[in-house]
Amino acid sequence: MGYVGSDLWQLRQLVGHRMLALPRAQILVLDGERALFQRRVDSGLWEIPAGSCEPESTFRSTAVAELREETSLIVRESDLEPFASLSDPGVHTLEYPNGDRVHAFAMCFVVRRWSGELRAEDEEVVEFVWSPLDRPPSPTHRPTVEVIRLFRAFQKAGAFQAA
Repeated sequence: MGYVGSDLWQLRQLVGHRMLALPRAQILVLDGERALFQRRVDSGLWEIPAGSCEPESTFRSTAVAELREETSLIVRESDLEPFASLSDPGVHTLEYPNGDRVHAFAMCFVVRRWSGELRAEDEEVVEFVWSPLDRPPSPTHRPTVEVIRLFRAFQKAGAFQAA
């Protein structure tokens, strides 16, 4: 769908640029030790696929929908493994080019199985690259760096992480 017409866009028509708390999903797509990164149209930063929850959605359904919207990849909810939540306002306060700000509360998932072929969603994504987790493309969006750190901690501890 993109931003225009989304629930968040409709809310912004009412409240303007004020800070909002926003539930989101982040998806770490892994192919072995390589992760899928996408470069954003608006900022030029590299990030993992992510997006905001819509009313009556879940974190899992949001992850599935956002991944398909941004990359054309198809995953099943049952293939999404939650590994962390990211809510630290020092890391996950986002400011968009138009001045809108959100404090994002994200559920982070890893997925290792999907179908379909990569195709960028023109309004949000410029290009894709598969890169090792220890060498993400630069410049990397700060929340993505934190999600990678959380995933590494999850792998080491074998336990869900929260930041």
